[in-house]
Amino acid sequence: MGGFAESVRERVRAARAAVAEARAADDAYALAVAEDELDDAIRVALGVGVDPDAEPDGSGVAPDGGTPDAGTGPDRGGAA
Repeated sequence: MGGFAESVRERVRAARAAVAEARAADDAYALAVAEDELDDAIRVALGVGVDPDAEPDGSGVAPDGGTPDAGTGPDRGGAA
């Protein structure tokens, strides 16, 4: 999956950065938009079997092509 997987992970990283910037700016609207983008980016990544938290070397792509466990975390709104 190489380049595609990295592009998907880059979208997640950019969305996480936007969430952090909106929080730092205390901008409720920008935060809501950024969180929606992050949720969508993670949903897409998991939907195509890409671990959004994987390293650039490709580790984290589900070996069976399925969806890796997303877990929970503060950047995911606490939802799995």
